[in-house]
Amino acid sequence: MRDFRSNEVFKPGAFPEHTYVSRLSAESTYTYEFRLEQALNTVGFLTSIIGPSKTGKTVLCEKVIGISNIVSLTGNDFTTRESFWITVAKKAGLSVEGEQIQYKTIEGECFKGTTESKSSSLSERYLTNKDQVIEYFREKNLVLILDDFHYAPPDLQYEMSYQLKDAIRKELKAIVISLPHRADDAIRKNPDLSGRLNLINIEPWQPTALKEIAIKGFKKLGVTIDNNSASNLAVESLTSPQLMQSICLNLALILKLDQADEIQEITDSSLLEQAYEVTTLNLPYMDVAKRLKAGPPTRGQKRKTFDLINGEKCDIYDLLLRAIAVDPPSISISLDDLKRRVDSLLRDIASKPDRNKIKSSIEQVQVIIDNSDPITKVFEWKDNEIYILDPLFLFYLRWGMH
Repeated sequence: MRDFRSNEVFKPGAFPEHTYVSRLSAESTYTYEFRLEQALNTVGFLTSIIGPSKTGKTVLCEKVIGISNIVSLTGNDFTTRESFWITVAKKAGLSVEGEQIQYKTIEGECFKGTTESKSSSLSERYLTNKDQVIEYFREKNLVLILDDFHYAPPDLQYEMSYQLKDAIRKELKAIVISLPHRADDAIRKNPDLSGRLNLINIEPWQPTALKEIAIKGFKKLGVTIDNNSASNLAVESLTSPQLMQSICLNLALILKLDQADEIQEITDSSLLEQAYEVTTLNLPYMDVAKRLKAGPPTRGQKRKTFDLINGEKCDIYDLLLRAIAVDPPSISISLDDLKRRVDSLLRDIASKPDRNKIKSSIEQVQVIIDNSDPITKVFEWKDNEIYILDPLFLFYLRWGMH
């Protein structure tokens, strides 16, 4: 029997103690862990972490701070006009409302000219205030993390930055996490916070670091994975360690590693493709892909279809999703690259959509995304480039749309 089970080694949704990989910061010769420790020990400074989705920003915080010392909220938690500090207090488990009793002594004249003291009480309601929350965080050595800061409405982002400015002066430890192309301007470009920011830019994971997750993990399970297989896994993980964890877990389950002791090496490439397909089974993107593939209402007009080199036919919106999914997988695709991808899928050169048609169609898809539920916000079209917000969606397009 092996010392560990597969789900103890590969943990897509929890802290991966057996497969945690430390990386050097691209901006220095120091690790991200050291830089975050340095930031948190700089009293009176706010820490801003920017990096692509599902690249381990939260796991980095858990590694350095410890899960029990983190109070985490997201930008979506601040969509109402409720006090910023009331929202934080609730998340931290603080009682936000209570009753305070005040006592006072009343002296009065009694029979025969003597005096007598009487006490009376007066109760009043109170709400937890900012200073109480800050003091609670300091006493408990807690760190406030505002994840997905960009999801908060812009006006609330600036209100939150104003509240944080005073709080960090009172020694609250706080971290703001956001995506790179939706940089938290309310934080990084706020003149009131100038000179009070620790900036950490998390770079996308390189294949070498992603491969290490697979190599370390399977070694823990007593199995060797060959270099080509590990490289293949790294490419399909789309710079996401979380996705790498998921794929490796499913590969281990397919191989029945928890029951089979005779398996010593993984070399079969067909097993990798099976693991990719299995990984998509429980991903929640079927309806999202269908919605984007359908495009905007046709208003009774029949859309033009295109002949694909594989013999199928599709309209422009289906074609765009197929183009996003083709090799090489990328989390950012320029308009020119998208045009080349579209052209590579089509059989008839004369019928290929031009650059303006592709641009206007992807803009229509962006309108659908903007007016849909948060789960549909899987990519963003900005400055003539598609930014994949969720690598798992791109992975689904590549391996779950068969």
